[in-house]
Parts: sequence; C-alpha cells; structure tokens
Amino acid sequence: MDLDLALVRAFVATAGTLHFGRAAEALGTSQQALSKRIARLEESVGVRLFERRGGIRLSAAGERFLPAAHEALAAGERALAAVTGAGPVVRIDTWGHLYAPMRTVAAAVQELDTVRWEPGPGRDWPSVAQALQRGDTDLGFGRVHPLPDGRDAGLTQRLVRLEPVDVVVGPSHPAADADALRPGDLHDSVLWCPAELDRLDFLRRFADRFGITRRHDGPNLGVDHLLQRLRADPEGFTVFPADAPLPDHAGLRCIPLVEPTPLYAWSLAWRESSRHPLLDTLLRGFAEMGRTRRWLEYDPGRDWLPDTDRPKLTPRQSADA
Repeated sequence: MDLDLALVRAFVATAGTLHFGRAAEALGTSQQALSKRIARLEESVGVRLFERRGGIRLSAAGERFLPAAHEALAAGERALAAVTGAGPVVRIDTWGHLYAPMRTVAAAVQELDTVRWEPGPGRDWPSVAQALQRGDTDLGFGRVHPLPDGRDAGLTQRLVRLEPVDVVVGPSHPAADADALRPGDLHDSVLWCPAELDRLDFLRRFADRFGITRRHDGPNLGVDHLLQRLRADPEGFTVFPADAPLPDHAGLRCIPLVEPTPLYAWSLAWRESSRHPLLDTLLRGFAEMGRTRRWLEYDPGRDWLPDTDRPKLTPRQSADA
C-alpha cells in the first residue's frame, strides 16, 4: 500500500487542531474535502484514526500513527529539497494547542522569512520530548517542565516568551463584572481544565499555589467544548494567555489577573547532540522578537511564575526584574 502524502497532511492538520473546520482553513480547503481525505486515508489503512462521538479526538490507532505521519511528511520535504536544492527545513512540533502556540511561532517565522519551516502538532511536552530524542523533529515549542525518570535528559531549552494569563468566566459567575481579579479571589470557584490535569503542569501548579481545590478535567475535546461547559457553570472559570484568541461565545468574560499576574512560559527545546544547522539563527530571531515585543518582562513583585519556570530566566532578565 502506498501512502498519499496529501491524505497524511490532512490527518496531521486535523490531529493538531482536533477540529475539522480549523484544519480545513489551515490547509486552504473546504471542510467537506478534508473529511473526504480523512475517510480515504482511514479506508486505506483499514482503521479509524479519529473518534467522532461528542467532538473529535484521536483513536488509539491515530495516536500510534501520528509520529509516523510526521516522519513521512518530513521525508517528503527532504526529498523535494534534495531535488530542488532548497535549504534545510526546520521541523518544529508545538503543544499547548488550546493556548495557540503558533501565534508566537508565526511571529518568528515572519521575522525569519528565509527559513523554511515545517510545523507539526505534538500531543504534549512528554511526547514532543520523545520525538526530539528519536530525531523525529528538530525543535519543540510550548511550556517545558521537568519530566520524571530523566526523559528530558540531553534536551536543552530556551525561554522565549512570558505571557500574562486572564481568567475566563461565564455570565453567571459572581465576578463576571469585575475589572480585575486576584488569583486568590478564585479559591471558591471551580477550575475547568482543557485536558486531564495530570497533563497540565501549569494549571496544576497554579491551583495548588492559590488554594483552588475544586477542579474539573477530562479529555481534550477542543476549546469550543470547554467554553460551552464553562458558560453553563456559574461557579466555573478557566485561564487563557491574554493574547490567545477565544471563539465568540456570548457572555464569556476575560478578566485580567493581578497581584500577582500569573505568567505562562513559552520555550524552545532541542536535542543538544543534534543541533539543527539553523538553530543559532532561529534563536537570534526569537530573541529579537522578544526584545521588540517585550516578551520577557518579569517582575517578581508583580508577577507569578511556577518555581520550575524561574530557573529559565537568564541573569540579565533576573537583574532587570
């Protein structure tokens, strides 16, 4: 059986968004055409790659197929580069998809317009760390935190953005009309999580730090599903990076968090033993974007970072704070 890379690309885009409409938009096609490509691929491999009940998520077979699908697309790109003489492609896997990591990557892509990028969705930091260790990708981008059992051994990271988070509440929440909230004001509310909490290191540390004991998590069924549930819960809230786009759900309020303001740390990660030839160029580009857009401002008297994120600050950033 020969794999059609157009079908594989459709699968990878859908796996990254878990939303047929957004995947179709990213690929510049219709949702109907995308659905047909996925159906053809599933027919070719003889298994269902997505579960479609109550939203969309990867099946067990889809989870197994995703790393190999990334590898197939990367091999196709390398084959084309060998024929055309184009420069090396930078494969970058992102995670934290409900927080839209591609906003930051896209800004750097625009700054580094001579670099050929191949973005791909990672399930979470452990899975991207594994892909880096195997050489299946060149860079990871998302929130990096220590992994157990040395699973991140040999990987290096560089902090590139600290982003304030807002609290998001429904129209019936008691604080829906507030101009700003302290994290401690939320201790009687219910934290709605976009996925299983054991996969959400930042939210778990945030809840522990500010005494938020009532938590609701579950499978990642997409941002629309999360916000629909949140809007119906008068005690519920979640947090989103301040610059992350939210779908238009009537009545939802985004309220700044202050005293302190929690910061979400975005980092690049790579395997030190197999540095991409363009890595130094990429790091300079991200550093320039951080400088001009003030992405790395941190004041310990004003802001909150989990303890695991503070060591990522350079001596200069700590001194400026």
